[in-house]
Amino acid sequence: MSAIRTFVDLLAGRREAAALAPREWDGVISVARAEAMLATLAHRLEGADLPPTVAALFADQRAAAAVARAQSLWEAEMARRALASQRIEFVLLKGTAYAAAGLSCAEGRQIGDLDILVLVSDIGRAENELLEAGWGWVKSDPYDDAYYREHMHELPPLIHKARDRMIDVHHTILPRTHRVTPDPLIMMAESVETPTGFRVLSPPAMACHCAAHLLADGDLQGGLRNLWDFHRLVTDFLTDDPDFYLSLIEEASTHGLADVVKRALRLSHRLYDTPLKSYTWPLKLDYHREPSDNLFIRRLLARDDWGGSTHFMLQQAFYIRSHWLRMPPLMLSRHLWTKWRRR
Repeated sequence: MSAIRTFVDLLAGRREAAALAPREWDGVISVARAEAMLATLAHRLEGADLPPTVAALFADQRAAAAVARAQSLWEAEMARRALASQRIEFVLLKGTAYAAAGLSCAEGRQIGDLDILVLVSDIGRAENELLEAGWGWVKSDPYDDAYYREHMHELPPLIHKARDRMIDVHHTILPRTHRVTPDPLIMMAESVETPTGFRVLSPPAMACHCAAHLLADGDLQGGLRNLWDFHRLVTDFLTDDPDFYLSLIEEASTHGLADVVKRALRLSHRLYDTPLKSYTWPLKLDYHREPSDNLFIRRLLARDDWGGSTHFMLQQAFYIRSHWLRMPPLMLSRHLWTKWRRR
């Protein structure tokens, strides 16, 4: 069995860690590092029968993840303080949101940038307040700056001059030119408050955003981690609401993401055994496998036993697909031509 298949089976609980041969751990650890999921695996296998060297490595990973989680929440607090004087409301997104809400997918999750969602009407004031509070531009290139402002769903990325931490300020969850246009006003209006006072998306909207980030806004780079997030979100929310899928599909339909969410459910079920529940009423919901799902699975598992990328042409095809979804053909051609010339 390939290392990446073994890695996925360990996460899904289909294989016992004690059954791995010592040489198999080299491949599993290499793949987990490449997917930025080594601390996730460490949390998943906490208490398992592990070789001493692997157990020590995993203990270090869990400790480092705890520090990173605290740092991410502190960065969210710094953003809250920076925007408080103008009373700019924001909603946490992605990894920091999962940590603030105490969700299981935050365990060991690598959290990089701070992602927040603000009203588009507040985007200019938010930008000014963050610049005043010590953040500065990462991209100084005029073309990149204009591209973000005219076409993307967020400001150009900012980095704090003292703390060296990045923040992405979103005004919606997919690029403006994307063929799917979710409604950020509804998402913000339905957001919920965590015990720490931060606001996060409602459970259905959070799962929808996760699926959109995985399948509608990228080339599946880091897809196994994003799909794991989706799997854990769904299983957490199903615990509180056995009919969560009804509200999930209703929310997805509101934002034009029903097909994206259904594909995420099918892929998550195939790789992580996410439980699926079909309905005939009050809406029809089934999970018939599509032939193209196999290409998505192949792309998600495109690593060799040392964590290196494989299936280069397939990866390029998904890269082109990600741009194709984001822009009309003429705009895409002009953008790629401009980037190629500048490079």
